[in-house]
Amino acid sequence: MDKKKEIAVALKYEQDKNVAPLVLAKGEGYVAQKIKERAQDENIPTYEDEKLARQLNHLSIGEEIPPELYQVVAEILAFIIDLDKKNEK
Repeated sequence: MDKKKEIAVALKYEQDKNVAPLVLAKGEGYVAQKIKERAQDENIPTYEDEKLARQLNHLSIGEEIPPELYQVVAEILAFIIDLDKKNEK
């Protein structure tokens, strides 16, 4: 039985600069592991959603996420903002 390759997509969003989050990095297997390690090393919160990662992996680096993914990504951003607030305390 084939094991699915690990997948990771890093997004970047600056409210004053971007209309929507951009794909900063993406990859499968070894590259996905390195993306996750880098996030951990930089204390960047992560969120796991394989289905969303597979959808985002079809985008190009530097490309904005499509409008149909705004809602789910907004929920993830809210989750991360909440984590950041908890970690500040």
